[in-house]
Amino acid sequence: MPELPEVETTLRGIEPWLANQRIVQITVRQPSLRWPVTVGMATIVQGQLVLAVTRRAKYLIVELEYGSMLIHLGMSGSLRLTARDADWRKHDHIEMRMANGATLRYHDPRRFGCWLWSEGEHRHLAHLGPEPLSEEFCSDRLFQLSRNRKMAVKPFIMENRTVVGVGNIYASEALFRSGIRPDRAAGRISQQRYIVLTGHIKAVLAAAIEQGGTTLRDFVNGNGEPGYFQQTLAVYGRGGKGCTVCAGVLKDIKLGQRSSVFCPNCQH
Repeated sequence: MPELPEVETTLRGIEPWLANQRIVQITVRQPSLRWPVTVGMATIVQGQLVLAVTRRAKYLIVELEYGSMLIHLGMSGSLRLTARDADWRKHDHIEMRMANGATLRYHDPRRFGCWLWSEGEHRHLAHLGPEPLSEEFCSDRLFQLSRNRKMAVKPFIMENRTVVGVGNIYASEALFRSGIRPDRAAGRISQQRYIVLTGHIKAVLAAAIEQGGTTLRDFVNGNGEPGYFQQTLAVYGRGGKGCTVCAGVLKDIKLGQRSSVFCPNCQH
């Protein structure tokens, strides 16, 4: 599933081609996504000027003269710039053509993403926590929110109300760098360790964004190219292999139905 760095990478790829350009046409071939494409959206946005393209959590927001479009890539979605006469691929569901000739295609085999238009604030953005690379996200916040929480620390930092955009990959990597077991109770972690964890969450996400996201089977960026951060993953997807620090065997457990790989020697 594309995580925050992948979405940010996609944003940086498509934003220069969309911002300050008018939408010539939107073609919706498959409206049945996770949430149905807003009825009449293609007509509503046609001819409108794109004021800005931004990101909130894992959502892309296309700000228009009237309202805005909310785009989510879901489990397997991607956005790519194509030639106007490019053949439609299987699972290409939506196309947006711009006045400058740019053509954006939305590809989603599992159809778990969304394209929604709203005149006001999108309900899916309500109640979200702070962005992980913002000043609002800090160790004090993590420590205070964690008090008396019995849930494991990994799903705790993956909660959107705690902080947005810390998905499975980057939560695993940040916890490894911090020396914290993913199944340790969030409420039993000291403030000092949360200071360390907060720093590593910010660092691992910043590094992933810089390197273009993580190469996964389903992810490509706005130019149709994969990211490269996977080359530096220490634990994610490496269950049963040797730890990069101590050479011990990495253990793979399930937390909230998700695989969680960690080093029993380095993480406590």
